[in-house]
Amino acid sequence: MNLTVALQEVWAKQPHLILIAGFIILVGFVSKMKLFAKANQPMAAAFVPIWDLMVVMKIIGRPAKHVWYFAIPVLNIFFGFKVLVQLAQSFGKRTYTDAFFVCLFNVFYVLNLALSYDEEYVGPVYQDTIEPVASVVKGVA
Repeated sequence: MNLTVALQEVWAKQPHLILIAGFIILVGFVSKMKLFAKANQPMAAAFVPIWDLMVVMKIIGRPAKHVWYFAIPVLNIFFGFKVLVQLAQSFGKRTYTDAFFVCLFNVFYVLNLALSYDEEYVGPVYQDTIEPVASVVKGVA
């Protein structure tokens, strides 16, 4: 079935679904743009699919190669929630309530982070827990 035919059928039967989805997509783009601007990142990245994930990884302090985790079928769900929580933590929201709300109302919570004058970008929160092993030299204390 062609996508335009499917959209025409949905529009004929339930036009409110397309309007609601369009509204949520518009709110998502606006919130990402404002959030990127708050973190001193390019706002145009909100419209480019892979680039926006790379910018989010930069905001939370993760390496850009972690974008590939979104391509793994089951891991992407867990990793998506993890990234949302770390994004909220990058703006100073570190309570369990904030983590719950960012996972439940993600688009609107990110919009709240982006539009609130009280919220400021505090910096990346991701810490690489793997520390390099120090070389041990025999006979040296």
